[in-house]
Amino acid sequence: MDFIQANILNITIFFPLLAALIILMLPEDEKNLIRRLALFFSLVPLVLVLVMWFTYDRAAADMQFMYFAEWFPSIGANYHVGIDGISLPMFLLAALLTPLAILASFNIEDKVRMYMTLFLVMQTSMFGLFAALDLMIFFIFWEFGLVPMYFLIKLWGGKDRDYASFKFFIYTMAGSLGLLLSIQIMGLSMGTFNIIELMDVWVTWEEPVLAVTGLSFPLVKTLAFWAFFIAFAIKVPIWPFHTWLPDAHTEAPTAGSMMLAGVLLKLGAYGFIRLVIPLFPEMASTTAGVLAVLGVLSIVLGGLAAFGQWDFKRLVAYSSINHMGFVVLGLAVMAYVYGLDTSHQSLNQDAIMATNGAIFQMFNHGLSAAGMFFLVGVIYERTHTRDLKRYGGIWSVLPVFGTILIFTSMASLGLPGLNGFVSEFMIVRGSWGIYPIHLALSMIGLLMTGAYILKGIGETLHGPAKEEWLGLKDMTLREHMVIWPLMGLMLSLGIWPQWVVVFINDTVTKLFG
Repeated sequence: MDFIQANILNITIFFPLLAALIILMLPEDEKNLIRRLALFFSLVPLVLVLVMWFTYDRAAADMQFMYFAEWFPSIGANYHVGIDGISLPMFLLAALLTPLAILASFNIEDKVRMYMTLFLVMQTSMFGLFAALDLMIFFIFWEFGLVPMYFLIKLWGGKDRDYASFKFFIYTMAGSLGLLLSIQIMGLSMGTFNIIELMDVWVTWEEPVLAVTGLSFPLVKTLAFWAFFIAFAIKVPIWPFHTWLPDAHTEAPTAGSMMLAGVLLKLGAYGFIRLVIPLFPEMASTTAGVLAVLGVLSIVLGGLAAFGQWDFKRLVAYSSINHMGFVVLGLAVMAYVYGLDTSHQSLNQDAIMATNGAIFQMFNHGLSAAGMFFLVGVIYERTHTRDLKRYGGIWSVLPVFGTILIFTSMASLGLPGLNGFVSEFMIVRGSWGIYPIHLALSMIGLLMTGAYILKGIGETLHGPAKEEWLGLKDMTLREHMVIWPLMGLMLSLGIWPQWVVVFINDTVTKLFG
């Protein structure tokens, strides 16, 4: 028991990887055993995350469950992990969605063993990145997460899966190249890759030339900032770096889209919060206006693009760009205030509110987007089409599915009483005093959110029932087991968001203190 308590974070990170190795040793034809074991193994990290959730010390609101081990001392890179009130909700999100995605994949018949292995490997990569306190470890897990999603799209995707998987890989790798070069220069120059130490030595470095490398510090700092910025902007994705996302979502299997929208998109926003803003506070503050503009463009253009889609899955894919735009707007407020040399109370309160909202929106969007992609998968499995023009009147044929689709759509829309409203309201409230014009323009995107949600619901559920859909069967028990936990969380967070927000707020308040 003492060993588990001392190493609970390590066990949580690497247990899925161990489980993946066990799955790989099973016979390929034991499909039911593979599915059930993968589901069971994916639930173990959820239990461990809940243990950390209930034992986390909110009063300290600092890095906890930390583990440090020497790894590459000659260059100052070590295995260093820990979680705080920002990363803990992301851990919970990844731990919740992975077993639900695996359960949603029980209908997969081709290469089941490899499919389940990839999901478990992806879970380790997500946990590792959210816990990383060393830049090299961060980068390793960042790249590690690319491989499972690439193969999930490539092997189990739709008809254009080759193009979509290639585009996904190339876009993310393009951002990663600059990220790796910047990380190397920073770590070798400062003698450490430790993120906590770099927040002191890198941020306060005053010499014109960097040690070891002999490079100009202002030039390296500028290049490193933009390399980090672009890498994370692609991952969010922020307009105009978003074009890989609709293709990846459209071609990915249902569970792949659930994880991509639910967790993987959050890695970019997490990178801004954990690395870009704390390591480059002055530059982040100076360019916060650019980030705010890109956030607004993501909100507005993402909403317009979603409204223009007739492929239901592509509509939901563009909605992710729209919703993540609000996260970016909240991050712009955080960046602006964090880099100011001031203790202005009202600015700090606005920044705390907006930052809380951005992190909470990451959590909420993960739930609602995963739910929406799953429901699109449910109707596609029955109709073998995602063309909204071919639907119509399905509510009368599938009344339970129709009710659940409306509930989940309203959560995505931001209906008061459901989770999406709370986080978007926090971002709007926190942004009002700093970016009022940007916020006013973003309301166009909010209007379009209502338009594309109603379009999706109306074209799918309403109107006369078409004869070809009259024999459709309603949702199965397994499908209910996937969607009801998500719906329960959407409702609970809309009514009582404090059970997640308090963890975020404690750490964010300390960050701005």
